[in-house]
Amino acid sequence: MKRIALSTLSLALLGAAGAAHAQSSVTLYGLIDDSIQYVHNVQTGPNQNSNLWQLAAGNLQGSRWGMKGTEDLGGGLKAIFQLESGFNPNNGKMGSYGTGTKLFGRQAYVGVTHDAYGTFTVGRQYDPLVDLVQPLTADNYFGSTFTTPGDVDNNDNSSRTNNAIKYVSPVWSGFQFEGMYALGGVAGATGAGQSYAGAATWSGGPFSVAAGYFRMDNGNTLASRGVTAANVGGTWNAGVTSDGTFDGSNINGAYQSAKSITISSAAAQYVTGPFTFNVRYSFAQYKPDAFSGFTEQEKYQVAGAYAGYQITPAMLVGLAYNYTHGAGDTSANYHQVSLGGDYNLSKRTDLYLIGAYQHASGHQRDATSGQVVDAGASVGSYGLQSASSSQEIISLGIRHKF
Repeated sequence: MKRIALSTLSLALLGAAGAAHAQSSVTLYGLIDDSIQYVHNVQTGPNQNSNLWQLAAGNLQGSRWGMKGTEDLGGGLKAIFQLESGFNPNNGKMGSYGTGTKLFGRQAYVGVTHDAYGTFTVGRQYDPLVDLVQPLTADNYFGSTFTTPGDVDNNDNSSRTNNAIKYVSPVWSGFQFEGMYALGGVAGATGAGQSYAGAATWSGGPFSVAAGYFRMDNGNTLASRGVTAANVGGTWNAGVTSDGTFDGSNINGAYQSAKSITISSAAAQYVTGPFTFNVRYSFAQYKPDAFSGFTEQEKYQVAGAYAGYQITPAMLVGLAYNYTHGAGDTSANYHQVSLGGDYNLSKRTDLYLIGAYQHASGHQRDATSGQVVDAGASVGSYGLQSASSSQEIISLGIRHKF
């Protein structure tokens, strides 16, 4: 009788699981992006460059795996979640986003969504500019090689935000907006380490436009900045909500002890037949305070343009130009031209060939010594600093989605 009772209970549980499964879903997904890469002019010593051959992952998109799911709660309301982990296919290590290695460093959030009222989520998330403005830029099509030097304006999604509360509106006649606030979590200092952002977009036929504002705050003490005599530039505090926009180059590496970073960004795109054209502008400010390793704010103005041509349903080519001007603490100019092609072997696998040339002039602050030096080129968001005014990168790669 005990065996019969257990069998009956098992059948009941299976039936309940089947009913629940009919109202919910969980998806396992991922992608691997890797390439053979050549870089001309990589700094190996003071005023010394060498050429570099390497396997470089994450050119078009960062390699990742993740899980996302929904549960129907009734009345049009659904519970949602997403967990996403980055990794390097060349050594098997988890991707490091911000300070330290995080299991789900790309995204980790839970929330609810309703077609009529929008989506509310909490956790580690992208900011609204990444969600709404970045898709209308060259980075959306060809990734890191087509983005801002040093990613000073977070165009290549270098920064993600912890402790974030985010609302995404429904789309009303082509219009949508997002708002985000991230709690600093410091007792007695509500604003310490906080982040907040807002963005909006509108799309009508072939034309789309988007704009937004993002502010991230550093910690409030000297110790939290890591400013010492041996480390003049300091660090972006690991305990704050946003990761910061520092990709390892001298372009903005000396400003990691900034009190705050603010980014204003706008983009517009026009699609006609097989052609896609977009333009963008951003203004990023790295602001110091008494605990910073620099005294005058550094400001970056970025302007970019992109043209893409879908030669066939399987073949896309793109050309982009980015101009970055730094001023304030130092003054430098960076001109970058990028060219790429992407060919789909199937719906899930594509081959790409991308490259870029950058020329730098003026002066920048060295991230290690804190000294003002001649500006060195550093293509895109790779953080490969050159000891000279020019640098070139070429990558031949494959991307597979699963």
